Amino acid sequence: MTVKHIGLSSVSGSLVVLDNADGVSFEEMAEIHLDDGSRRTGRVVRIDGEHIVVQVFEGTRGLSLVNTGTVFKGRPMEIALSPEILSRVFDGVGRPADGLGEVYPVTRRDINGSPINPVSREYPRNFIETGISSVDALMTLIRGQKLPIFSGSGMKHNELAAQIVRNAKIADESGESFAIVFAAMGVNHDVADYFRNTFETSGVLERVVMFLNLSSDPIIERIITPRCALTAAEYLAFELDMHILVVMTDMTAYAEALREFSSSKNEIPGRKGFPGYLYSDLASLYERAGMIKGRKGSVTQIPILTMPNDDITHPVPDLTGYITEGQVVLDRVLDGMGVYPPVGVLPSLSRLMKDGVGEGFTRADHTSLANQLFACYAKVQDARSLASVIGEDELSPSDKRYIEFGKVFEGRFITQAPSERRNIEQTLDMGWEIIRMLPREDLDRVSDSILDVYYDKKAER
Repeated sequence: MTVKHIGLSSVSGSLVVLDNADGVSFEEMAEIHLDDGSRRTGRVVRIDGEHIVVQVFEGTRGLSLVNTGTVFKGRPMEIALSPEILSRVFDGVGRPADGLGEVYPVTRRDINGSPINPVSREYPRNFIETGISSVDALMTLIRGQKLPIFSGSGMKHNELAAQIVRNAKIADESGESFAIVFAAMGVNHDVADYFRNTFETSGVLERVVMFLNLSSDPIIERIITPRCALTAAEYLAFELDMHILVVMTDMTAYAEALREFSSSKNEIPGRKGFPGYLYSDLASLYERAGMIKGRKGSVTQIPILTMPNDDITHPVPDLTGYITEGQVVLDRVLDGMGVYPPVGVLPSLSRLMKDGVGEGFTRADHTSLANQLFACYAKVQDARSLASVIGEDELSPSDKRYIEFGKVFEGRFITQAPSERRNIEQTLDMGWEIIRMLPREDLDRVSDSILDVYYDKKAER
């Protein structure tokens, strides 16, 4: 039997309060009936004794305290899922936004997902090729990993996100079982159009599911968007046995929406005004990546976030770094030099890289080459620091070689056109080509057996 509750106790912003509504659950969906016959959607966000607080998605303008009717649905928010969601574009709460009609659901799933039993988790192996040399070689993305990109305001993280979506593929299969779920939160209309047009013109939209939450949309939708995207990813991965890469941008916009939402509920703020549960809230999203024993599919995440004032100690990147398995940091100095993508090599890492590259995955020399490139580039920074004090002309011949190596490394290896895609073989071969600028005796991170194959012999050729 459906029960309609008539009247509201109070209205505050996008929140309405009802009294004496029995049997209501946290995060239960509600339908708000207005005097003019129109209906709005709400979700229970707080239960305080007899007081039920409901967040109204479309806002509370025009609601009457006396005549407004509320019907609780008895279920949490769900999203319609079927194989046909591939190549579709949805808004932030999973409603079709491409004019192609509703999705005929095979199933409906709670957007909050089901926690993966830690005992059932499978350790991530093998890698996903992004086509970007600096990422594939030095901070390789492993299937089932969560590897965030830390960017800054005005930097080209949107272009990098689009490039990853266009180029990414799994390494050892035909690609038929690989798809991408893309979620954009709080983006302007021109940015949303950029993503849609880029994916359509490049022909990758057929293997992409898009969720677009615009800056003009209600903040409650911004909080729901990544959950809808991850629910779609889990369905494709664990029901249809696909390898799914989830790209989410911008997690800072999500966290700021969460802060505003928390403030509207009069919750006690934590660091920089963010709610005290920001860590657990982010973890509830990031920990939905992984692989499950007995299932062929996987969910891999690349959350993208902008660091306010390039501050990596800001709560959002700081807490993200605790939860995830590494980070790709974009460098403001490289961006100012015109380097694209401006990946800062030294502060970036992939903690799961060691178990997903090398012989049987990429190439036997991959790990050694990556370690050597890191070590050489660190010496470049030391040489540049010394040159800033005594002048480049006063440097030793060895330091001058490293200065030149750094220029070539940034100009050829890190720099890559947005339309350029390099496979892992091309990336590793280019790394050796640049390493040969340095004498063999300086290469102390690579074994002689690997140097014999990839340094000496290829140099002779």
